[in-house]
Amino acid sequence: MRKARAESRGLYWFTAVFSFFANLLMLTGPLYMLQVYDRVLSSRSEATLVALSVLVVFLYSMMGILGYSRRRAWARGSKPDWILGRFQRSCVSAVSPASKPSTSLRDLESIQRFMTSPVLIALYDLPWTQIFLFGIWLFHPVLGMVAITGGLVLILVTYVNQLLIRTSQAKATMATVKSEILAEQVRSETEFVKPMADYFARALRES
Repeated sequence: MRKARAESRGLYWFTAVFSFFANLLMLTGPLYMLQVYDRVLSSRSEATLVALSVLVVFLYSMMGILGYSRRRAWARGSKPDWILGRFQRSCVSAVSPASKPSTSLRDLESIQRFMTSPVLIALYDLPWTQIFLFGIWLFHPVLGMVAITGGLVLILVTYVNQLLIRTSQAKATMATVKSEILAEQVRSETEFVKPMADYFARALRES
């Protein structure tokens, strides 16, 4: 894991640079509306409106390209296939046929999904939250309070949702693990299960 992280350090920096410009372009919409109210409505200039609209379309296109680029850079930096393949070979070589069934590969696949999920990329956007809240506060303190209150409400709703589904989620996880262990046991004892299945099938036909 450390080796993979060290080799991908450059891609992480690329992701940070792409995130910086992508978050800057998030200001396109508010600045566009400010220019419309300040320049277009007062001068009634259609040419200004068209020029601003074309610029906004271009900036939004660039924001989409930067967002796609940073996701690709993060996915390549995470090296999920390299890590999963390396650990799969380690687990297969370390586990003997007589050992107990293990869920190591499933755990590694969960790590793979987590490393390539948008959750970790959102950490690059987290420092911009304070900047955006400060900008909203500069427009008007009431707007800043509304934004902060809305964020706190979202955090509270998420926390309550996690409390409500925690028990059910744990039960579902345990059931999945047990089913995978049972499937692994059946797979490892195929030479015993198949004759028994043939025997019971013949017994049912004869009866």
